[in-house]
Formats: sequence, C-alpha cells, structure tokens
Amino acid sequence: MQSLNEIDAVTWDACACPEAVSGARPNDPFTTHRFLKALEDSNSVGQGTGWHPQYLQASLGEKTIGVAPMYAKGHSQGEFIFDHNWAHAYEQAGGRYYPKLQIAVPHTPATGRRFLIHPDFEEVGLSALIQGAVQLGRNNNLSSLHVTFCSEQERDLGVSLGLMPRTTQQFHWFNKGYRSFDDFLQTLSSRKRKNIRNERVRAQNFGGSIKTFTGSDLTSEHWDAFWDFYQDTGARKWGTPYLTRRFFDIAQETLREDIVLVLAERNGRYVAGALNFFGANALYGRYWGCIEHHPYLHFELCYYQAIDIAITNDFERVEAGAQGEHKLARGYLPTQTHSLHWVKDKGFENAISCYLDAEREAIEEEIEVMTDFGPFKRVQVEEQE
Repeated sequence: MQSLNEIDAVTWDACACPEAVSGARPNDPFTTHRFLKALEDSNSVGQGTGWHPQYLQASLGEKTIGVAPMYAKGHSQGEFIFDHNWAHAYEQAGGRYYPKLQIAVPHTPATGRRFLIHPDFEEVGLSALIQGAVQLGRNNNLSSLHVTFCSEQERDLGVSLGLMPRTTQQFHWFNKGYRSFDDFLQTLSSRKRKNIRNERVRAQNFGGSIKTFTGSDLTSEHWDAFWDFYQDTGARKWGTPYLTRRFFDIAQETLREDIVLVLAERNGRYVAGALNFFGANALYGRYWGCIEHHPYLHFELCYYQAIDIAITNDFERVEAGAQGEHKLARGYLPTQTHSLHWVKDKGFENAISCYLDAEREAIEEEIEVMTDFGPFKRVQVEEQE
C-alpha cells in the first residue's frame, strides 16, 4: 500500500493497538493509524521527503492479520539508528545503496512493535511480514531492509529468520513505584540530589510560569508557539525540520488526546516548550525548542516535568529520545535499543555482521560503565541491574 487511505483505521488499529479497542490508550501511540496518517497527510512523509510509503499488509482470506509501517528510503535521515557509513562503503565499492526499505516510525526514535500483528495470528503474522519484507527487497533488487527500534521479541524472531541484530542505546527513566518527585530524589546520591534540586529552583525562577496542556486544553495558539520552537531546533540539528507545520494542525485535530505539551510562559508569551506523547505505560519525550535561553529550563521542561507526569500517571518509564549523556546525571539510565537488518550482497553482509558484533560488545560495555557512574545510590544501582 502506498497510502493509508487504502486501509481503514479500524482494520489497521486492530493489529497496531488491539488494547485500545475498548477505549484505553494505545501502548504505542506512534504506530496508530491516526499518527502515521498525520505524517502522510501533512507531507512529513511522501513525495520530496525521502520517505515513500510502502505499507505492508498480510492477509488470510479476507482477514487482515498484520500490517507494518514500511517506507522506501532515498537517504538515511530521520532514523536515529544510522547507517551512513554502510551506505558510503557500499557505494565506494560500486554498489547502489539507495533506495532501501525501512520499517520504522519516521522521525521517531521510540521503541515499539514494528510488525503489527492481530492478536489471533501472532506467530503466522509475524513470520509472514518479516519474510514478505525481505522478499520485496530481493524482488526489487534493493540493497537492504532495516527494522529500527523494534521490540526484543521481534529481534529474536528476526534473528531466527536470518536477519542481523543491532544493539544501540538510549537513556530512559524508570518508575520504581515513586509517589512523588522527592521520593525519586531520595534514591540518588546526595550530591546528585542537591544538583537536581538546584537546577529545578533556577529553572522555575526564570521569570515566568510553566504549564502543561493536553486534550481539549490544547489550542492553535499553543501550536503556533511550538512551531517557532520546533523550527529553531530543527534548523540547528537537521538543517530542515522533519515535520511540516500542517502536522501540528492535524495533531490538534486527531492526536491531542495522545499529547502533553509543556510550555514556559514569560511576559505574556510562550518562550520554550517540550512535546511529549502518552503511551499506555510510558511517556515519550519527542521535541524541545525555545526562543529565549534560560539556565536549566531545557532540563526542567524535558526531563523533570516528564518525570512528574510519569509519576502522576503511574507510568513505568519515560523515553527521552535519542542521544544525550547529560540525561544520566538526571536519573535517566542507559538502555539497550534494537534493530534488524538484511542486506542483499553476501560479502557486504559478512562485513556488516562483523561490525555489529564489535559494536554490540562496545555498547554493552558502555552501558555497564555508565550505569556504574550513574546518579543512584549504590544499592539502587544494584537493584537496577
């Protein structure tokens, strides 16, 4: 399928988020029909973006048993598990790396199921989608297939079917049954606890107020302000923002129940903000931006407010997005993330496999070292391990 207009939301979401049929929040807000369609309808994917929809659909008779958000990619931007070096090496050797196939949520480094299987057909549906994606790559003489930020279960099955696993890492905050932010602080070393308290005081005394908005509280005024923040961040990090202005208009129409927006207001205008998405058991930090710089306001809006929201909602974790070792000192621990890869050329496959083995060992060692130097009291670190 080249458009989500070819499949209705009920059919897609019966595979993507069956837990939400009764009205509950989806476990993963990013693989819902409404989120992926917002990307498509806003031209954040599609013509001119390098993300060309090729959605997978597996059926038994008239029954859809599985779907997957797959795209033909003309570059390696917006993925957050990057393969630029692979592309360079392959093309230096005379190959054509692009287009490639990517099963992912565009511009979204959040872990979740990538092969969305109807709960009545889990085993057959998952195998069908994995093998079907690989066969599409072969049939179209494409260089490779990449499945990024997949679940551990998908990684294990993918490996059993011949795909190569890759291990990367992010920083996540984990809720150990905390009743308040101060309850969480008590698990930290005294120095880290003092530093965070000082940062929060300085951030909250920036000369304005911090407010959160979700659902019907969100207005077009909030999105006008956040668009300015997002453009500033996008221009500095990526050159061109990944999402279009239209995406935020659609978000106001169809995604506002999935969103919590944290905004800082000063002298009658919004000066900074952080955009988060709700899952059933997690809060996902996605974008931050500002038009005024104030010390520690970034940490307050992106990390500390997110922890407050997670504690209030009894969420299991906060996923704070890609990169950022500075998150470690603020209670976010290094956590493995996973992807799967298939490449057509056997010689290139062997080279990548050796690279991935070495990378995996390095990541595991890095996580161990960073966890040891984390902010938690020693007894807490041992419990985390």
